[in-house]
Amino acid sequence: MNKLILTLLAFAGGTALAAQSGFNAQLGGALKNPILASVVAFLSSAIFAFVFFLLSTKTFPTIVQIKGIPIYLWFTGGLLSMIGIGLYLYTIPKLGISLMISVGLCGQLIFAAIADHFGWMNLPIEPFTLKKGLGIVAMISGILITNMK
Repeated sequence: MNKLILTLLAFAGGTALAAQSGFNAQLGGALKNPILASVVAFLSSAIFAFVFFLLSTKTFPTIVQIKGIPIYLWFTGGLLSMIGIGLYLYTIPKLGISLMISVGLCGQLIFAAIADHFGWMNLPIEPFTLKKGLGIVAMISGILITNMK
């Protein structure tokens, strides 16, 4: 797949995440509980993901493959997703969706730059550069400018 298509897919994914944050924040407000809204969101996500998996997968992992996966990989991503989505649902009604999403993306970008620099999570090392630093400063500046009253 070429880079333009991948970039458009990433953009669509970001749009979907922003939209789902708004809907799930509404659900959290209606339920008067952002954690319960997270449970509903993850349960429905699991169902949709499982159906998509069944429809799109031709081969399934073997028992040997499953046993070779470290235990923390089964749970850490889900825990961090629950924390992230729960915090989104809690903060959107208080901050608004644009401020929350822009600050959330800033947090993602800063974490990604640090994780890349040190090669965390067994990912390739991508050294921190002046260009990345300027991009982060530009993003922070953009957040401040777009959210000024």
